[in-house]
Amino acid sequence: MSTTKKRNISVLGPTTFTGITVTEPAEYAAGLPAVKVALQHAFKEMGVVKSMHILSKMNQKEGFDCPGCAWPDPEKPSKLGEYCENGAKAIAEEATNKRVGSSFFDKYSVEELSNWSDYQIGKSGRLTEPMILKPGSVHYEPISWQKAYEVIAEELHKLNSPDEGIFYTSGRSSNEAAFLYGLFVRAFGTNNMPDCSNMCHESSGVGLSETLGIGKGSVKLEDFDKAEIVLVIGQNPGTNHPRMLSALQKCKENGGKVISINPLKEAGLVRFKNPQEIKGILSSGATLTDIHLQVKINQDVPLLKLIIKKLAKRDQKTGKVFDHQFIKTYTQGYAELLADLEQYTEEELLSLCGVEEKRINDTVELLANNTKIIICWAMGLTQHKNGVDNIKECVNLLLLKGSLGKPGAGTCPVRGHSNVQGDRTVGIMHHVSPVLNTAIENTFGFTPPDKEGLDTVHAIEAMHQGKAKVFIALGGNFISAASDTEYTAQALQNCNLTVAISTKLNRSHLVTGQTAIILPTLGRSELDNKKGKPRYFTVENSMGKVHQSKGLLKPASDTLKSEPEIIGHIADTYFKGNHPVDFKNLSEDYELIRKKIKLVIKGFDDIENKSKGSGFYLPNNVRELDFSKLPNQKAQFSICKNPQHNISKNEFLLMTIRSHDQFNTTIYGLDDRYRGIYNERRVVLMNKEDMQKHNLEKLDIVNLTSYYDNNERLASSFLVVPYDIPRGNVASYFPETNVLVPYNHYADKSHTPISKSIVIKITKI
Repeated sequence: MSTTKKRNISVLGPTTFTGITVTEPAEYAAGLPAVKVALQHAFKEMGVVKSMHILSKMNQKEGFDCPGCAWPDPEKPSKLGEYCENGAKAIAEEATNKRVGSSFFDKYSVEELSNWSDYQIGKSGRLTEPMILKPGSVHYEPISWQKAYEVIAEELHKLNSPDEGIFYTSGRSSNEAAFLYGLFVRAFGTNNMPDCSNMCHESSGVGLSETLGIGKGSVKLEDFDKAEIVLVIGQNPGTNHPRMLSALQKCKENGGKVISINPLKEAGLVRFKNPQEIKGILSSGATLTDIHLQVKINQDVPLLKLIIKKLAKRDQKTGKVFDHQFIKTYTQGYAELLADLEQYTEEELLSLCGVEEKRINDTVELLANNTKIIICWAMGLTQHKNGVDNIKECVNLLLLKGSLGKPGAGTCPVRGHSNVQGDRTVGIMHHVSPVLNTAIENTFGFTPPDKEGLDTVHAIEAMHQGKAKVFIALGGNFISAASDTEYTAQALQNCNLTVAISTKLNRSHLVTGQTAIILPTLGRSELDNKKGKPRYFTVENSMGKVHQSKGLLKPASDTLKSEPEIIGHIADTYFKGNHPVDFKNLSEDYELIRKKIKLVIKGFDDIENKSKGSGFYLPNNVRELDFSKLPNQKAQFSICKNPQHNISKNEFLLMTIRSHDQFNTTIYGLDDRYRGIYNERRVVLMNKEDMQKHNLEKLDIVNLTSYYDNNERLASSFLVVPYDIPRGNVASYFPETNVLVPYNHYADKSHTPISKSIVIKITKI
């Protein structure tokens, strides 16, 4: 056992308050305030000239893809700029003029830095040189690239089995980097490739794969122009995917209706002032939501069952509500679905979902008379124990209406990171794909492992138990993204080595193994030159379209390397240049990587040419109504059970949420402007009647506690903020409340953490 001195690291950061101001929630999203805030962030981090130059190239066909969300670009991007407020914040963070190098780490120890907030840590600046934290040391120190590769290779060689290595991937990586990373991990001998999808849309992938035969959505951006109804469920696009609001606006202008289903009534779905249009700035804005169904947390299945049950009653009378020809031709399980509905009464389902019946009836009226229906969703559906069933119930509704494989209709899981879907497409997965393995063997001449690897929650468990000893992260902020923060921290600290391939400092660089290495990489916006020739990457958006991304800024440091170069050199050093795959050559020649991708991954033919401009769509069987890979070659109806939470009278159901000054674990600022909360993140949103019942006043200080498997988990010192949220439900920001989410409670089949439905108690301090 190691006798190395343990570092005194603050895993959760400070619990002090920063000076809250609370106002009424905003009545609209975007508009001039969004433009003002976006430019303030950009100018502060990059300066005026650099800001205007880089923003003009973001999401343009000859520019680079936004490092934020994966919402697709229109065929003709706006001349005013095809980006949103949070996109501008994302690029301001990446292209900041602040730097973190050896002098920074000389001044600050990891122990001191760990007492900073995630916001303070993230604002430190861009990483500029490889750094190593040696066993027992509390200060990072410089290390050469080659020496870093050698340390990593040495630790990997020490492992008793390749399965003692964990290789994590964030959604920011390019297709080329992710493909090369997956190739190296398989050549190393394991499928331990957890990724950020495991923590967010894995439930979507499982639910859609089992019912429709593909783990992706089926709609294209143009379908929003043609849709008669768009259902937005468990999603807050005003903050998380603001460019989606333009698509909803276009739908409305063409006569479509928008129905939102969410425990919170978010400003972005109330009214939208499009900052890309003069009328959007000068007018009162466009009303987006026609009907808002304020469902209780994770009661979407009962709500959808009630809607379907009411539709079925109408169909029994007229035979014209459901698309019976579609059902007969393309589906299986219709009779069983209707039979299952008979065991539920409308009164029971109405009570469970908590929605006003008139609003449900208005929704049923719209759905009964229209067939071009799109259902969009995000984490509000996926991060529950029954997350997969939530998705399947959405599919049930679309199958009944025949709302697939036609213009203006289909599934739309909205991805929250810029290439998380592309990573999975090109091979980042812990599951074994015989087709992929065969293609890799035929192309590269080695046999990939056929043992299933570890997903995120099981990788954490393996590290905690000492069964995994090296953790390498291609991007991301693992400690702040994962559930059960203190358990995850101990898991990482149990490792012999943790490696982070990163652009900016984050908490995962402070909560580490005995040895930790930071390998700084180029950002999405930076020029990637090789021998004087600029190189480009490709990415895939939420709707399965692949296109090029080419940076243009001078890199933050001459020392930075691209992700493929870092991966390739780690692999080359590990194999000592003796492997059928020429990793070093691949890492320096992206065109060669793309040629290999074409041979291994279906749909990438002629990627060099087709990825130019607006790019190309990958194959999608749902768009073709081809369900040949499913049982009986039919799309599948599903029997979904109502969720069970067993909440006592003194408990609440908590959902974690983002603030408006946040993207995933990156904290841009301390304001949540649309919800009227300023300069504070340690808040819990609570129904006023619940506050009265429990003798709580506005801004009272409380502790939040969860109890699972006889373990108490505490999130201390939060301010109570009265908010329009259903009785018995509360909401609070992550990563501050990730500490409450048990690592071993997750969605059936997908293993996605239950971050949106945590049973807690609230105690006044």
